[in-house]
Amino acid sequence: MFWPLSVSYAQTAVTADKSSAKDNSVKSDSTQGNTLLIVPQQQNTGLSELDTPAAVSIVNGDDVRDSKPQVNLSESLTGVPGLQVQNRQNYSQDLQLSIRGFGANSTYGVSGVRIYVDGIPATMPDGQGQTSNIDLASVDKIEVLRGPFSALYGNASGGVVNVETRSGTQPTTLTAGTYFGSYGSFRNSVTASGATGDGTHAGDVNYTLSASRFTTQGFRDHSSARKNLGNGKLGVRLDDRSTLTLMFNSVSVDAGDPGGLTEAEWKANPTQSPRADQYNTRKSIDQTQVGLRYQREMSDNDQLTIMTYQGERHTTQYQSIPKATQANPAYPGGVIVLERRYQGIDTRWKHNDQWGSVPFTLIGGLDYETMTERRQGYENFVVENDFTEYGVKGDERRNEKNKMWNLDPYLQTSWQLTDRLTLNAGMRYSTVSFNSKDYYITTGNGDDSGSTRYHKALPMASLSYALTPAWNVYVSAGRGFETPTINQLSYRPDGTAGLNINLKPSTSNTVEIGSKTRIGYGLLTAALFQTDTDNDLAVATSGSGRTSYTNVGTTRRRGLELSFDQQFASDWRVRMAWTLLDATYRDDVNTAVSSIPAGNKMPGIARNSAYASLGWAPPEGFHAGAEIRYMSDIQANDANTAQAPAYTLTSLNAGYRLDWRSNWSLDLFTRVDNLFNRNYVGSVIVNESNGRYFEPAPGRNWGGGATLTYTFE
Repeated sequence: MFWPLSVSYAQTAVTADKSSAKDNSVKSDSTQGNTLLIVPQQQNTGLSELDTPAAVSIVNGDDVRDSKPQVNLSESLTGVPGLQVQNRQNYSQDLQLSIRGFGANSTYGVSGVRIYVDGIPATMPDGQGQTSNIDLASVDKIEVLRGPFSALYGNASGGVVNVETRSGTQPTTLTAGTYFGSYGSFRNSVTASGATGDGTHAGDVNYTLSASRFTTQGFRDHSSARKNLGNGKLGVRLDDRSTLTLMFNSVSVDAGDPGGLTEAEWKANPTQSPRADQYNTRKSIDQTQVGLRYQREMSDNDQLTIMTYQGERHTTQYQSIPKATQANPAYPGGVIVLERRYQGIDTRWKHNDQWGSVPFTLIGGLDYETMTERRQGYENFVVENDFTEYGVKGDERRNEKNKMWNLDPYLQTSWQLTDRLTLNAGMRYSTVSFNSKDYYITTGNGDDSGSTRYHKALPMASLSYALTPAWNVYVSAGRGFETPTINQLSYRPDGTAGLNINLKPSTSNTVEIGSKTRIGYGLLTAALFQTDTDNDLAVATSGSGRTSYTNVGTTRRRGLELSFDQQFASDWRVRMAWTLLDATYRDDVNTAVSSIPAGNKMPGIARNSAYASLGWAPPEGFHAGAEIRYMSDIQANDANTAQAPAYTLTSLNAGYRLDWRSNWSLDLFTRVDNLFNRNYVGSVIVNESNGRYFEPAPGRNWGGGATLTYTFE
């Protein structure tokens, strides 16, 4: 993991002002005056959006939970510029999340974006990640990083989403929450947090424990889901210089998979799922992980942090693959059984010093992550007495063991050159290794074993200047890269056996300039950027149940991000964001399955998106809010022959907060989403080979809930 940081002339004033505005809880680092950017392994460091020389947004936990179902990240991150997060209405496929276009072409899960939860990567070494284990009931804050700084997190870091859960404090609190809404949706949760002592004495303990259950019958046919989630954090002050924190997380999901629709199917009936019932498409996930963080002040100027974690994930997925298609002996089957075990360790040293009159900070570390998976495939049918029953695990068609690891040393420094001018620079050298052993070798299905390894140096630098205590400008540049995933490496375009070891990682060079201005109790930010990428991937061949990939020419993403967050008249708050993103192919691309002329738009990416909200939120009594969101049309394939049309959505919420007897508090709320009942496509399955690109979203829907809290005093 990497820790971009900045030292700022304006920090003290901004901290005071934003704290009084009940904004994103900017706190001072207890070890120095610097502002640390995205430090998931150190609590209460605080992140100043104003002082950080990068495009970064913070969503605090109260905003995540305020009058929301608390089920999906898409509820609370739509107001972050540069971030496109879509709810597929399909809990078997996770959210569709991209940052500045990175990750937009992922057909399942999250790729191209690094995700961390309490310092533990939710992104595997090959770049595939997921959001299903994030417990919104216990979130303290979510940091979203875009631009050159994010490249320093290694492979597949087109952007970074860092989730921090709450650490317990005195007094002890017990919170129970419930939500109910359209399509038979229910969520119930309970959270307990507290501490013994104030955390400064040996033996002081803090804890946060949370558990929730969510069920829904789903907006579409065959889209019901059940999700159980547990999250825990336990911190101990070992002595006057060291702390130890234990993190635990477990999630279990069982969900139907309604699949995508063609344009004609979507327009005829968006709730239908014509193939899911026949093949009983579904997915089950069970994941458990544990992490341990040790932090010690070695001296007044030196700090050591060691983070280690381990987890396992079991997945079974049934797909809608026709029996005739699976007749090819090379086909891997229609049932995926996947067992993963992953672990890692990250060690870093931070040193504060001064060279003459110039203070500086130096951070160095070593990050190691590894994942071992056993991937098996089976036919999704059985035949008895000439009768074919689909949706049942049949004969084996795939059996392989894959191992991936990355080893990344990193170094970063920050220099306060003058009272106003700060220089940041860093380097990460990333090594990513793939190895696959094929145990299913038959006539027509050769040995697909193989191994390959990628290396890349990832430099980054920025200069920031404080024009006034309330106005900072910066310029930054950096290089990132993204390796193929293990699935993209699986097959060769020429049909021969073995991993597709000729694939190269894509390399991106980004330049960004930005401005951040404090206006009253709010913040106005702007970022202008350009990212040029070489060796992007495209589908080379697709047929007989196998898809292979090849490197293509260059792509360019350039755009503008604006955001404004302002609190006024004590209890009123307005938030606005706008993203302009022009993402295009720069070269003509010709493969066996596609012909992409230069200038075509990259699929899955909206050129324009905008968000605005207005809320009235006093500490007690009535509260209400309104939101409006716009998304321009989105191309569904590289050829730009299919697209999801633009849409505008409006949501309203209202509620009442009540405190009594000093120990009890109750927050009631209700909300309506898609107020004007728009018929729209919530997300697209990019380059779906059957033309089933569209995943519809629900029309007008409603929900309501309550949160009851008891404070032990």
